[in-house]
Amino acid sequence: MSISLRQPRGPVTRPRSLDEIDRAIIEALQKNGREPFRRVAARIGVAEATVRSRYQRLVRDEILQVTGVTNPLGLGFDAMALLGINTTGAPDPVADEITSWDESTYVVVAAGRYDVLVEVLCADRHHLLEVTNRVRALPGVSSTETFLYLQLAKQVFAWGTRLAEEIA
Repeated sequence: MSISLRQPRGPVTRPRSLDEIDRAIIEALQKNGREPFRRVAARIGVAEATVRSRYQRLVRDEILQVTGVTNPLGLGFDAMALLGINTTGAPDPVADEITSWDESTYVVVAAGRYDVLVEVLCADRHHLLEVTNRVRALPGVSSTETFLYLQLAKQVFAWGTRLAEEIA
C-alpha cells in the first residue's frame, strides 16, 4: 500500500541571506498561511506587489512552502513512527532511497546513536511493518529501531526566522 504524501521539496540547504522584509513575510505566513498579501503588506509597510514578488521568490528558492498542516493521527492514519537506522557504510545512499518513498515524511542523516532518522506515516500497523521490512532489506542497513507514535502532543511549524544569536 502506498500513500502519496510527496511534496515538491528536495534537500534543504542553507538559505541565501534574508532581509527584514523577507523575514516579516515568512513570519506572517507562519502565523496564517492564508493571510492576504494586502494585509501582510500593510502590516510591514510595503506595497502589495513587493509582498507578492518576494513570496514568489521565497517559494522558488525553496525557502518557503505554504501548506495546510494536519495531525495525521487525527485524520485516521493509524501508524506514524520514527525509525532509527544504522548503516554499515555511508548513510547517504540509504537516506536517498528512503527519501523517494511516499511513506517518508522526514529524513535526516544524523550524528549520534543512529546514522539516519526517518519519520514515516502509514495507514495501519500492517503497512508500518511492510515499510520497516523494506528498510531492513536495503543494502547497507545494519539495524533499525522503530518508535511508534502513540499520541502527537506537539507539532510546530511557526518557529520564526531568527537564529538565536540574532535575537540576543
